[in-house]
Amino acid sequence: MRHSLILMIALSIAVIFCFSNEGLFAAETSETAITIYNQNLALVRQIREMQFGKGRQGYSYDGVAAQIDPTSVHFKAAGVQVLEQNFEYDLVDNQTLLRKFIGHTVEIRTSEGTVSGVLLSDQHPLILQDNDGKVQTLSSDQVHRVNFPELPEGLVMKPTLRWDLFSEKKGNIDAELTYLTRGINWEASYVAVVSEKDDALDFSGWVQIDNNSGATYEDAKLKLMAGDVRIIQEHMGRRERKKFTAMASAEMDGLGGFEEKSFFEYHLYTLPRPVTLRDRQKKQISLFPAAYASAKKIFTYSPSVDPKKIQVAMEFVNNKDNELGIPLPKGKVRLMKRDSDGSLEFIGEDRIDHTPKKEKVRLKTGNAFDIVAERINTDSKSYKQQERKIRESAWDVEFRSSKTEKAEIIVQEKFYGNWKIIEENLNGIKKDASTYEWVVQVPADGKTKLTYRVKYR
Repeated sequence: MRHSLILMIALSIAVIFCFSNEGLFAAETSETAITIYNQNLALVRQIREMQFGKGRQGYSYDGVAAQIDPTSVHFKAAGVQVLEQNFEYDLVDNQTLLRKFIGHTVEIRTSEGTVSGVLLSDQHPLILQDNDGKVQTLSSDQVHRVNFPELPEGLVMKPTLRWDLFSEKKGNIDAELTYLTRGINWEASYVAVVSEKDDALDFSGWVQIDNNSGATYEDAKLKLMAGDVRIIQEHMGRRERKKFTAMASAEMDGLGGFEEKSFFEYHLYTLPRPVTLRDRQKKQISLFPAAYASAKKIFTYSPSVDPKKIQVAMEFVNNKDNELGIPLPKGKVRLMKRDSDGSLEFIGEDRIDHTPKKEKVRLKTGNAFDIVAERINTDSKSYKQQERKIRESAWDVEFRSSKTEKAEIIVQEKFYGNWKIIEENLNGIKKDASTYEWVVQVPADGKTKLTYRVKYR
């Protein structure tokens, strides 16, 4: 079967490597540190004790990330100079080995005996041409073992840096290797549990790290970089043409949290304990302990968003009084609330941007069910005033509520050009060049009407 074929090829590879793996450095790494940026980038630093001979020599450093940027490699060892570097990443696997031997003679053991010939295809069924020129196909069920005469040049078991270097002395020397690699990403996520009276939140944060770099980092010192780090994007494939941005993490006190400090024009967040990041693994680490934050429920109405719906949000301040006061990285926030039976129910989700301390955080949950809005254009006219064209527009917005308690609605209207509110039944405020805002009080099981006239010049 196909499984048997894979197993036989793997055994063949193992035998070949017993005789072909000389010179690969296999000493353990004594220290690993990794700094992860958002959008698929990390800086890896490894320290190993390496054994050198005196003079010019070849050296192989294996176990680096498969997605390493070879141009970013920085090697440092006292008295050692790298003259030339090659990155070998054509890894041994079943398909690669078969592909390398297309056009070459291989020996295949089948259920009916052993056949040899020139391999014409690496796909299944395998196509083989024997010494008499006859061509035959061999299905996965027929193949028990494939024997290769040698290991093709250039294949390696692990991504490997091969150096031509010069050492001033012989002996064991501590060497430091630093490089950038793609394939590692991190993002923040949060859970906010709304209190029974909708006046507080249990707010917790997590970091999720996704490692697809092609390497495992054992007991590594982990750091997250905060800030917008400029990265030149040259010679990238279509899928890689993304904006590389380092996200902010969170300052934190207590067991398992990240420790924050300023670094250049950025912030570094260090996990005070080692962590193992395995290849093809997603790991979650607590960003900060759950905080109990005073909050309030906000109703907002924006006709430019939806002329009929009232949006609902929870708002709190990112300060020490709310057990926070830390820079929050951008990420998704999932909001929950407990039912009367104690079970948590999902009530919506939102995303926050990088949020400095002392700033407000508003989390949208969805639309209100028991409050509706009806917006009507009651008048529109145009005329000239001192040779200038003037246009006026009047609106009524009625808010109706069937809730058992009163509701406060923040109404935001967007206007463009040279405009001015010339009539209104409730006092509002101009927030910026294009936004005017009112606060409308709607009684329980009642209604309130907002009327206004805007003049454009």
